[in-house]
Amino acid sequence: MEFIKYDVKGRVATLTIDRPKALNALGSAVLDELNATIDAINTDEVWCLIITGGGEKAFVAGADISEMKEMTKAQGAEYARKGNDIFRKIEKLPIPVIAAINGFALGGGNELAMSCDIRLCSDNAMFGQPEVGLGITPGFGGTQRLARVIGSLSKAKELILVGKNIKADEALALGLVSAVYPLADLMPAAEKMAGRIAGNAPIAVRHAKEAINRGLQTDIDGGVDIEVELFGACFETADQAEGMGAFLEKRKEKNFTNK
Repeated sequence: MEFIKYDVKGRVATLTIDRPKALNALGSAVLDELNATIDAINTDEVWCLIITGGGEKAFVAGADISEMKEMTKAQGAEYARKGNDIFRKIEKLPIPVIAAINGFALGGGNELAMSCDIRLCSDNAMFGQPEVGLGITPGFGGTQRLARVIGSLSKAKELILVGKNIKADEALALGLVSAVYPLADLMPAAEKMAGRIAGNAPIAVRHAKEAINRGLQTDIDGGVDIEVELFGACFETADQAEGMGAFLEKRKEKNFTNK
């Protein structure tokens, strides 16, 4: 891989988009490598994934504008479909995905971050959907995810229609990120959180993620039905027996096996 680094430590994997001279812009080659890397993740062995950017300036500063400039309508639609398909694949991974946003997260970068389950950022991070200033709309899910993530249709429309960028503190206030750290502390914080997630029963963690994501696509009654289904699916598993056994035995150490 030329643009993607992928490392596994224990049950946690870290995927780094490593194109720092271009602020980790998402050209077609980068997207192809990202897609291939996501496809190759062994979720039997990896129980949590961190996605971050190479260097200290950018998570992902957007799509590759030089590549898009001469696209036809058909090529533009194909490019948007490609990006959306990959980001949906990330969103639908059974394992939790943490975005460690270490700088600019603009356009496709913000859209990539929003496809992750949890977003943490450094204090130098900058977020935005500036596409309207380039004569296009957000194309990798920004018009659909931003309002869902921050819970305000008015604010989402403001950010997209004005093309306004926001700093880390405002992103935290809006709920776009869960926490802000000094740059040097971001990856240790992400790794600590990923380790805590990976220390829980993986079947339960995956079912909880699935229940939340599926429930958001339906009404409350349908969501409760999904929760009941997945709650029940946790029983008669080795991990449920281990977790409850450890609790009743007042045993701190737990040996979850994803079975």
